[in-house]
Order: sequence, then structure tokens, then C-alpha cells
Amino acid sequence: MSEILRPQNDADIVEVVQQAAAEKVPLEVAGRGSKRALGRPLQTAGRVELSALSGITLYEPEELVLQALPGTPMAEIEQVLADNHQLMAFEPPDFGPLLGGAGGDGSIGGTLACNLAGPRRLKAGAARDHFLGVTAVSGRGEVFKAGGRVVKNVTGYDLMKLLTGSYGTLAVMTEVTIKVLPRPEKTYSLLLYELDTDQATRAMTRALSSSHEVSGAAHLPAQLAGTSKVSYVNQAGAPVTAIRLEGPGPSVQHRIQALSKELSDLGTHEALHSQNSLAFWSEVRDVLPLVAPTDRLIWRLSVPPAAAAEIVSRIMQTVDDCFYFLDWGGGLIWLSLPPADDGHAAAVRGALGNGDGHATLFRAPENIRAAVPVFQPQAAPLAALSQRLKQGFDPLGLLNPGRIYQDI
Repeated sequence: MSEILRPQNDADIVEVVQQAAAEKVPLEVAGRGSKRALGRPLQTAGRVELSALSGITLYEPEELVLQALPGTPMAEIEQVLADNHQLMAFEPPDFGPLLGGAGGDGSIGGTLACNLAGPRRLKAGAARDHFLGVTAVSGRGEVFKAGGRVVKNVTGYDLMKLLTGSYGTLAVMTEVTIKVLPRPEKTYSLLLYELDTDQATRAMTRALSSSHEVSGAAHLPAQLAGTSKVSYVNQAGAPVTAIRLEGPGPSVQHRIQALSKELSDLGTHEALHSQNSLAFWSEVRDVLPLVAPTDRLIWRLSVPPAAAAEIVSRIMQTVDDCFYFLDWGGGLIWLSLPPADDGHAAAVRGALGNGDGHATLFRAPENIRAAVPVFQPQAAPLAALSQRLKQGFDPLGLLNPGRIYQDI
């Protein structure tokens, strides 16, 4: 089983997994392969790619539900939704360029397996919050189903929550059902200039605490703002803090005017409309400011927004040549650090303090990802729970073994 296997249907997947179980041969499971560089490197004898399991099997725009095979390209789904003025509200990012590949190669199965979400997560939730149903094959070679086609489905256990974020270590998904939503009529952004990181997190917190239904809040220091293709951002010559509002045109216009007045004490600001606003948030979503240089290490930190400025400051005190920007109102820090054999893991995770979030080594050479814990080390009780879940779904440890942690 050293070759790359591309099953054509559910029965093929069952056969492959059952054969692997009989021979006790571990398998790498991938959708279209765009996220293979995310997580710990695998040592497996065979690879199962789900690219042949592609296509939308059900789409009911009036019911806000879409069903697809796991290898269906995200670009295909997004185009079908756009044609019907709908979208995936969790705003799935395209990390292809960040991880050294091409853009537009991701699949719906990989997106859900990695629980990826963009700037709108602070309002709409993560991918798992829009995952309605699944058919999958466990590491035992058994087919199981969970969920359904509606939000308030009570059929069986909510196994979708376990599969999202499992990176293919628990089961091979063969069909997924997601909730979709209407596309906002207008997207405006309020740009605030010349705020430092602490001021920016305070401003974003004020905006998110307001009644204006903010759907995105990000902060770019001056150097990264200068890389944007949006002129209002790259010509600022200063840090840029962006706050996004979406919805019907009159509502968005009213809300951005009101928010602008509420934040008028923070200095210079500008309203970014329509296409410029969409372009800017696409850059933030896909982490384009940090794609180059490609030899730098990328860390992704999930932290309390109020602690973001202090955490960045701690890291910059111990690591020279550090670039960063904030998303999710300061709750998400993207870091770009120079190459280092240890990945700067001690400096990054040490800056988190006690219980101040978690850090993921998002991009690094294979040898570093093999030597340094990619995901935040788990406390003993949580690690034991993760082990029991793995044992329940995949008792022989066949599926993506070691992708998240060395023994999971």
C-alpha cells in the first residue's frame, strides 16, 4: 500500500481502511493535499487522497443547506453559492499560498477537518458551528452517519463537532452537509490610523461591544499595511485598524456613520467601501501580508484580546525581526519570525503566560515540525480525553497518526 490511493466512492474507502486495518498499515488521509504542510509530518506507508470524491450532491438555496463530497474544491462551492447570492458565513480561508502551494486548491473536507474560519468567526462562529451532517468511515472500517440537513437536528450524537479540528485523525469523511447564509448586500470598513497595538485592541473591543454588529476587526502595523493592494491601506504610512460592517445598504451606511462618531476620539479615520473592503478582508483572511518571505516561520496564536499587545511585546523582546498582525478583535495573532532550529517555540509559548491562550506552529520546514510540538501541548486531563477519542474512532491508530500530537 505504498502508492497514492484515490478512492472513487464510499465502498472503496471502506475497503482501503479495512485492508489497512488487516495489515496494520497506517494511512495518510488528505482531501486535495493543499494542507499537507499543516501539522506534524506523517510517517505512513500509503496515502488516501479524496480528490475523486468531488461534487455537490444537494443544494437547496431556499433551505440554506448544501451537501457535497469531501474532495469538492472550495472554489467550486463558493462559485455556486455566489451565483445564488449566498456564502459560507464562517469565511473559510485559503492557506494555499501561505503553506507554499497554489491558491484555490483547498477542499470542503479539508476545511472542515481543520476547522478553518476567517475574520467573520467572531460573529458567525467557526466551521464546526455550520457543520450540519456527515457520513464517514472510522478507523475500524465502519461507515457511520451523524446530524442531518437542518440546524435543530437531534439524530444521534453531534459527532461533527469532534471531526472538525481532528485533522483526519478520527475518520475519513465521505459526504458533508453545511449551513449557508445570504451574502451581505454591502460590506464597509472603518479604517483607523496611527493606533499602536494596545490602542488598537481597545478600539476593536469598543467597536465589538457596540450595537453596530461588527463582523470583522483587524489591526496591521505600518510595515504590513504597506503590503496591501488596497490604496487606502498601503498608502497610510501608519498602522491601520479596520472594523467591518455588513448588511443591507442603508443599514450599513447608518451604522458606519454612527460608529465613526463613537470612535471619533481615536484620531484619523476613513471609510472603505464595497470592492476595496472585500479585497482588504480577503488579504486578512488568507494571511497574505505574511506569505513572503517563504522561509520565515509562521505562528498562529489564539489569545484573550486584552492580552494581545502584552503577548506581542514579550515575544518582540526575545525575538528580533518579528512581524505580526491581529485578527478577531485581537483574539488572533499571526506572527512571522526568522528561521530557527527550535522554531522559537520557547519564546512564543513562554509569552502566553499561564492560561493566556494557545500557539500553533503554522508554517515551518518538515524537520522543525517533527522536532517541535506544532500544536499547544495539552494538559494531562485533556490529553487523556484526546487519547480516548482516538481509541474509540481509530483503535489501531491508522488514520493520520501523529498529525496533531506524536501519539495521536
